[in-house]
Order: sequence, then C-alpha cells, then structure tokens
Amino acid sequence: MKYSKTEAFVFKLWSREVSGKEISRKESEVLELWKSEASKNLDKNHILESKIKVLSGLESYFGRPVKNNVFYLRRNFYRAAAVLLLLFGLTGFFSYNFFIKPDIYVAVEVNKIIKLKDGSTVMLLPGAKLTVEKSFPAKTRVVDLQGDAVFKVAKSKIHPFIVKADGFSTRVMGTVFKVMQRGARKTVELYEGKVAVSSPGTAVSYLTPNQRWTNFGSAHTAAVINDKTDKKSGKKISMLLTLTFNDVSFKSIMEILYKNYGISIRYPEEIAEKKITADLTGSSWDENVEALAFITGLEVQKENNTTYILKK
Repeated sequence: MKYSKTEAFVFKLWSREVSGKEISRKESEVLELWKSEASKNLDKNHILESKIKVLSGLESYFGRPVKNNVFYLRRNFYRAAAVLLLLFGLTGFFSYNFFIKPDIYVAVEVNKIIKLKDGSTVMLLPGAKLTVEKSFPAKTRVVDLQGDAVFKVAKSKIHPFIVKADGFSTRVMGTVFKVMQRGARKTVELYEGKVAVSSPGTAVSYLTPNQRWTNFGSAHTAAVINDKTDKKSGKKISMLLTLTFNDVSFKSIMEILYKNYGISIRYPEEIAEKKITADLTGSSWDENVEALAFITGLEVQKENNTTYILKK
C-alpha cells in the first residue's frame, strides 16, 4: 500500500508519538497547529454533546456513595426493628396480664371477701392469699390458697371445686367450709355439704357437716374429728372419729397423743424412731393404746385413764 507524502508524514509522526519516542521541535509545532485548526472546524453544540457523551461513558467508572446508603439503610432497619420489638413486647405484656397472669387476692390486716366468676364466695382471713387462674372457671374449678379462708362454693354436679393448699387439698361440689393453715398444722372445717380432703401419704378423708380434718402438724397424719355443742352446757364437745398414721415415727405419735389428748405413754427408748402405720378408728383410748402395743410387740400396763406404760 502506497501513501502520499502528507499521509506518510502523519503516519510516521503518529507512530513516534504513540511509541514515546522524542519528536522534533518542528513536528511539535505541526501537531499544535493541527489541534488548533481541528477545534475551529468543530461546532460548539457538537463539542458540548461530545463532552456529555464522554462524561456519561465515565459515570460507570465512578462508585456511588455506597457507604452512606448502607448506613442509612442500617439505621432505618434498626429503628424499625426497635419499634417492632417494642410493639411485640407491649403486646406480650398486655396479653400476659389480661389473658394469662392469674388473679391474686391478699387480705392484709382485715378480712377480704372475693366473689369468683362461678358465683362462689371466698373470705380471706388476715394474711391469706388466694390465686385464681384466668381459665377459672373451667371443667374443674381450681384455686390456690396460702393462709386461712372460708369458702362458700356455688353448687355444681359436674364441675368440682378444688382448693390447693400447702401440702393438702380439698375437693367439693358445692358447700361451705373453712381452711386453716398454722405452719405445719393444717385444718379443714365443714359447715355445709360434703368435702373430700387429700394429703400425701394418707387416704382421702370425707367430711360431713360439723366435722373437721387435721394433720396435727405432722406429715403422713390425718384425723377426722366430730364437733358438737352440748345443748345443756353450751360447751363444744369434740370426738375423735379416725386417726391415721402412715410410716410415722413412734415418738411423733406419742407427742401427738399427749399434746392433743393428754394421753401419756412411756415406752422403751429403742422404739422411739420406729416407723409405725396405724389406723385408730372409733375406739376408746384403752383400745387404741392396745393396738399400738400390738404393732410394736409390747405389753400394756395402765396406770390411770391418761397414763400407760409399754413393756417388753
């Protein structure tokens, strides 16, 4: 391929400039003259459009302010998350208080009367605390009691009413009764209807009006006592109906008999910690002591109506 002198000169000059070789002063003047003449021949609008195209082409090479955008998004995300957590927390708080948290009633210095949803009435004595679940009344009406209270239970043949106390419970269908708790000593007094009293380690006791159940402050112990008022004297007369011990030390049984009935029994020291299971029902004290002697393999010697000696 052949070039004209001008084309040959331009090609030669271009190759030298691109390759980085030094060009002469005359060649530099020629290049500047060409640039000047080329600019004169270009239209201003064409130059502006060219600049815009060039800048547009370069935009993709410049990064956007990603850091600020990410920070902005994160800040908004954390704000939204905080609001959602607050809403969930408030929802959970109100849901717990209105739908789950049990109702708690406390009698501080005076009696407190409570009307339950099923129509039952509870009178809390000073210091007592009653806890009622939100599900009350359900198929089974259940409340928890600490301290003393009198219950007047609305009658229902299909929905029993259960009072859970400290170490025992009562089950009724509709009645009036009183629950008393004095430390380890538990007592249930029945005024109307029927009540079943359950305590760990003993059989269920069934009370009728004017009867009371007690454990005499001892575990695995249950007694049912009939309380009557003498018409002539007006005095209260108590009669022991049943007294049950299930795996109770002989020493503890002797203490219960002495503290509550004044019955004193002397016995060999070696049987003091022996565990006894006995059911003393409707008998005289002579018969009851004979039953205890038989269980321990001892002989009875009666000194008077309240004092006995057990011998080998």
